[in-house]
Amino acid sequence: MSSAPKSRPRRAKPPRAPKARRPALEPRPKAERRAPVPKAERRQQISSAARGLFARRGYHLTTIDDIVAQAGVARGTFYLYFEDKRAIFSDLIDRFGSQLAVAIVRIVTDDPTRSVGAQIHENIRRIIGTCLAERAMTKILFTDAVGIDPLFDRKLASFYENMVLLLVETLKDGQKLGIVADGEPRVLAYMALGALKELLYQAVTLGLAEESAEVLTQQIYAFLCDGCLRVR
Repeated sequence: MSSAPKSRPRRAKPPRAPKARRPALEPRPKAERRAPVPKAERRQQISSAARGLFARRGYHLTTIDDIVAQAGVARGTFYLYFEDKRAIFSDLIDRFGSQLAVAIVRIVTDDPTRSVGAQIHENIRRIIGTCLAERAMTKILFTDAVGIDPLFDRKLASFYENMVLLLVETLKDGQKLGIVADGEPRVLAYMALGALKELLYQAVTLGLAEESAEVLTQQIYAFLCDGCLRVR
């Protein structure tokens, strides 16, 4: 009888090398959260963008989409601060009007440290300096603010009327002291403001620098002295 085939002995498998342990993953750093922009700063950001656009393109050609794109904010953010385009335009005019009102200081006739002429000269310099520093708003006020709608026109007329009344009272005081020529104070006020408005309009249109404020002040002051003022 044939003998059954012998089974081959199984080869012993080499021992497996221990798996290298993967280094523990370091926890991912949490994304840094940006501090929220203060509301006042965000409002100013939108206002600054609108001011520049209104000065370059005018009120009617500027859209809310233009403003939010320039400011880098969402359209919904705009409506958190302003109702519409007219509202932000009105706010800009109000703020600029307040700056001009602050620039005008009531003349003190019995101040021994400053003459009346020096105070008038300083008021002119402050007004011109404010307008040259805010040339965008000066251009907007003189070119784009009129004709938006009847309600806004009345508001603008009220602003100019307040300026006229302030100047009229000053001229009346000056006439009593003999330092302002005789004449209807309101007419004199219109002529003085008209000259100043045209000068400022040309200054911002021609792009005169703020350093020109002193020269322009001297010119308008000399003009008034040759006209209705009796001071030197």
